[in-house]
Amino acid sequence: MKKIAILTSGGDAPGMNAAIRAVTRVALYHNVGVYGIERGFEGLINGEFKELEVHSVSDTMQRGGTWLKTARSERFRTPEGFRRALDMLENFEVKGLVIIGGDGSFRGGLELSKGGITVMGLPGTIDNDLAYTDYSIGFDTAVNTVLSAIGNIRDTSSSHERGTVIEVMGRHSGAIALYAGLTGGAETILTPEEPIDINKVCRVLIQGKNRGKKHNIVICAEGAEITSQDLTKTIIERTGLDMRLVILGHIQRGGSPTARDRMLASRMGYKAVELLLQDGMTSKAVGIKGEQIVAYDLEEALKVERTYDESIMDLAEILS
Repeated sequence: MKKIAILTSGGDAPGMNAAIRAVTRVALYHNVGVYGIERGFEGLINGEFKELEVHSVSDTMQRGGTWLKTARSERFRTPEGFRRALDMLENFEVKGLVIIGGDGSFRGGLELSKGGITVMGLPGTIDNDLAYTDYSIGFDTAVNTVLSAIGNIRDTSSSHERGTVIEVMGRHSGAIALYAGLTGGAETILTPEEPIDINKVCRVLIQGKNRGKKHNIVICAEGAEITSQDLTKTIIERTGLDMRLVILGHIQRGGSPTARDRMLASRMGYKAVELLLQDGMTSKAVGIKGEQIVAYDLEEALKVERTYDESIMDLAEILS
């Protein structure tokens, strides 16, 4: 393995830059050439290869997003686009490719692996929805960003004695809602994985008011079966409470990554390069189980079904 490349794909996540930095410097330490591919699979098709040196990744670890940039690519899904992507890798004599992204990015990597490229997938997604790994790069930072917002919103909602519905990201995964809701002391948490009992939601809020609570926080994942707008409207109509809606949106994607995400990204990046340097290595998905960095067959990792930890929701309800 004389040359490898790195790309980031899909939604950006804090810690991606730390992973790029780790892959680059570990590879160069082993005298392996490194290319950064800008704009994901679209940039791969267009040949947007940038040769990286040690200084190329200086002063990047603390920055959110991805300095390699990211983009969606419909062309990659076509036979012509896929063939061009393989040709570009061959043009630059790249045999190993590190892909930092989520489920869709990994599936693109799996197709490239079938074309003869050894692919290492690093889980970079704030949704934490890749089932083979306990945590993905960016999740911890996103949760802490939401947690900070909850604190700020609670300050003003307490002053006005009102409640707030806070919509967080998570189209198919309620992980951000669950972790931020529990640690932020939300009265109610709504996720895509669980059906919504609107009677229960209203009952909890009314009971809180009767206990003398000056504010209410409801966390609603964007993929929940009721929209945050409809939820807010329904709560007002059925309880008479003064409620506001705050949609955090893309603020959750940005920001300097936490120490946990920087450490996770660095360890995973190191593992990816070490695997690529082993003779006969096949494509892998790098993850973390407990405190151990692990690697699974890429195709098998994508088959692992995501499970929902109901005990965390139970704990959140007890503590609220």
